[in-house]
Amino acid sequence: MSDIRARQRAYWRATLRLTWVLLLAWAAASFLPGWFADDLNAFSFYGWPLGFYMAAQGALIIFLLIVWIYDRWMTRLERRYGLYDED
Repeated sequence: MSDIRARQRAYWRATLRLTWVLLLAWAAASFLPGWFADDLNAFSFYGWPLGFYMAAQGALIIFLLIVWIYDRWMTRLERRYGLYDED
C-alpha cells in the first residue's frame, strides 16, 4: 500500500510543479508585455510595434501554447504513473 501512496504523492508533486510553471508563464505573458511596452515598441513585428502585437495577439498564442503543453505533459505524466485511460 505504501508504494501506491508514494506514486500518488510523486504524481501530485509533478502535477503541482507543472501547474506552477505554466501559471508563471501565463502571468508573464499577461503582464510583462504591458510593463515593457515602451521598450518592446522599439522593435516591429510584421509592421506593428512589438508591444502592441504581444498585447493583441502574442499573449493569445502563448495561452494556446500553454494549454497544448499542459495536455501533452499531463498525458505523459499519466502514462508514467499508470493513470492513462485511452478513452
